[in-house]
Amino acid sequence: MTNMNTTELETIENKYAEKEFKVKIICPEFTCLCPGKRDQPDFATITITYIPRDLLIELKSLKYYIVDYRNIEIFHEEATNKILNDLVKVLKPRYMKVRGDWNIRGGITTIVETEYMAEDWKGDPSEIEIENFENTASKDKT
Repeated sequence: MTNMNTTELETIENKYAEKEFKVKIICPEFTCLCPGKRDQPDFATITITYIPRDLLIELKSLKYYIVDYRNIEIFHEEATNKILNDLVKVLKPRYMKVRGDWNIRGGITTIVETEYMAEDWKGDPSEIEIENFENTASKDKT
C-alpha cells in the first residue's frame, strides 16, 4: 500500500516568463521505502529539468516535498512519475523531465525517465540537457 506525499509544492513568479530558459534541480539524497518491506529503504538521485512558463518551483517547498518520501512505500517508476505529475500540475511548464537514478539493489540499477511537453511547446527535448558538475559552486571558473 502506497502512502501519498501530502506536502504542498509552492511556486514563485517567473519574472522572465517571456523568455525560454532551462532550470535543472538535482536532489542527490532522495529516499523512499520499498513497498511491503519498510525496513529496506531505496535511495536515488532525482534530477528535474524544466523550461518554465509563469511559475518557478520554490526550492524550500520542493525540499520538504522530497523529504516526505522517506516514509512512503513506493516503487521506483511510480515515484518518478508522481514527482513529474505533481510538479507539472503546479507549474504548468513548457517542458519538464524527471529522472530517477536509483541505487543498486540486488545487483540491479534502475534509471527511470519521464517527461512532459506542453501541446504548444515547439522545442526539441534533445536540446534541454544542462551539464552536471560534482559541485558547481566550487568549480574553478577561470
